[in-house]
Amino acid sequence: MEASFGEYIRKLRTQNGLTLTQLGAKLGIDSGALSKIETGKKQFDEKCLKSLANTFNLDIQNLKVEYFSDLFAKKMYANNCPTETLIVAEKKVNYLKKQQY
Repeated sequence: MEASFGEYIRKLRTQNGLTLTQLGAKLGIDSGALSKIETGKKQFDEKCLKSLANTFNLDIQNLKVEYFSDLFAKKMYANNCPTETLIVAEKKVNYLKKQQY
């Protein structure tokens, strides 16, 4: 997806006919904070991913891909990192997986 995670949430919310207040109540988030998340002024709390997945009947693994890719992309953009960073990060993840027994 090319949209930010906040834009993704807004799309889910509007497609399902929910107001900011309604979705906020389902996620345990104030509607003002949710509005800031949707506009990119505030970061979505990772702890709410499961609630978001349950609310919209989404696969949690796919939702994690959307969430974490957004975090990585913003951090890389802010630090002017080359896309090669993602290749190196993937190798490091594989290394960490091998360290687990």
